[in-house]
Parts: sequence; C-alpha cells; structure tokens
Amino acid sequence: MTTLDLTTSVLRAAPAAPATPVRGQGYWRGVARRLRRDKTSMVCATVLGLILLAILLAPLLAPHDPYQGSMAMRLKPVGTPGHLLGTDELGRDLLSRLLYGGRLSWFLGIVPVLIACLIGSTLGIVAGYAGGWVNMVIMRTTDVFYAFPSVLLAVAISGALGPGIFNAMLSLTLVFVPQIIRVAETTTTAVRNHDYIDAARSSGAGALSIMRTHVLPNVTGPIFTYTTSLVSVAMILASGLSFLGLGTRPPEAEWGLMLNTLRSAIYSQPLVTLLPGLCIFLTSLCFNMLSDGLRGAMEVRR
Repeated sequence: MTTLDLTTSVLRAAPAAPATPVRGQGYWRGVARRLRRDKTSMVCATVLGLILLAILLAPLLAPHDPYQGSMAMRLKPVGTPGHLLGTDELGRDLLSRLLYGGRLSWFLGIVPVLIACLIGSTLGIVAGYAGGWVNMVIMRTTDVFYAFPSVLLAVAISGALGPGIFNAMLSLTLVFVPQIIRVAETTTTAVRNHDYIDAARSSGAGALSIMRTHVLPNVTGPIFTYTTSLVSVAMILASGLSFLGLGTRPPEAEWGLMLNTLRSAIYSQPLVTLLPGLCIFLTSLCFNMLSDGLRGAMEVRR
C-alpha cells in the first residue's frame, strides 16, 4: 500500500469531527477506556513498550560493546555461548547491536514524523480554515509532492543531500509534510462549517483564536491517528535509506544498515541475517495495529 492509499484510507475511516466542540477530560477518558477494551491494541502497546524499554536500557542489557568484534567470532549462529543471538560479519555481538540499533531506528521513525506533524498540521489547518487563495496555494503545492511515490521521493532527496542521519531525517520530514497537510486540511474544512464556529465568529473572536480554541481540539483525533500510522512507514523508509547507503553509515548500529551489511551471509546464517528485519517488521506491525485501535477509540459515540 502506498502512502497515498494510506492517506485516503485514513481519511475515509477516521472519525468525522464532532458537531460540538470536544472539550474537557471526558473525551480523552473515553478514548482511553475504549482503547483498553481493545485487546489487540493493548498487546501491541505492551510489545512496543517492552521494545522501547529494552533499547533505552541498552547500556545495561547489552552483554558486549556493539562496536567491538573479533574476526575469529564472525557470523556465529544463534545460541552461541556468550552471544545469544550470534554475531555479525565482523564478529560483533548481534544482541548488543540490535539493542543499540533500535535507538537510532526509533529516532529516525519518530522525530521526522513529529516535525512533519507540527509543520503539516499548522499549514493544513490554515489552509482548511482560510479557504480561498490561501487554500489553493498550499494545496496545489502539496499536490506536486503527490506526483512522486514516497519511496522514490525520499531516495531522491537523500541522494541529492548526501548520506547521513540529518539528511535522512530531513528527507523523511519533507515526504510526510504534504500527507499530513492533506489530512489536516480535509478535517478542518469539515469543522469550519459547524455552528459553533459561526457563533465564535459572531462573538468577535479572531481567526487565530478560533483555530486554536475551536478547530484544533476537533481535528486532533484524525491527525494524531494518521501521524501514528506514519511512524511505521518512517521506520521502514529510514531502514531502506540506510540499506541503500543513503542514511546511517557504518559503524553505527541501525536495523536497516545491519540488514545491508548482513545480506551477504543470508545463505550461511539465514536466521542471523533476518533478525534486524524481524525487528523492523514487528515494530512496524505493532505501530500499524495500534494506530487502527486509536482510530476506533477516537470515534465519538453518541
């Protein structure tokens, strides 16, 4: 599924903004209550929490230095004494590198999405509320980015900027901003026509005050849900950039880069080679399923 398809599906499945303003703690308590009832979401949240805890405690849990290896111990299988998950092509402990590599993979998956969310939400809300030529300029500029598949756009930007963590983050941010603008603009346009917005205008409230007080609380749900689903996409794209040599560079530990360096051993030690890919798959799957649970929990029940 392309990110354009993902945007379309989220816009269709995301709960429509309520006809009355969402205020107070009651709404969010209801979201938490409905989310707790979803066993699948709770399992995914638990798995993600355990993975996050493990990578944060990497200095305490890692049995070896992730950057030190021995050629005498290269490509040892899973279960080797002293190396629970085996070793990589340079004899470095794979468990240690997976723990430390998770830090960079999560960082590249979350930070670009958060930055894109701040920029995209602001532009999308302004475009949806202002309408007219403001909407036309922002949305037509956004449409230009939809002419390119997300993967190719990320690769092109990273290739132009050169390899490196910062450049990878910048390319991912530029890829996700237009998608979040589209979601924010669509939900804001629906909210703009409600009676309580007209009442706020009649009371003399300014546009900035209305967007902050009345629009933002009512579009947070769809934007947050879609942003959560983008984390898994960002992690996969970041891993792909590292795999292609456009993201993280050796000797850094990062799941995508580890896949690239271990691919030559896929026939001699297939399980060792697949472990970074399994980490990416499990984390992305849990983020996607948790996003689906959030989408259902944020639906306002009447």
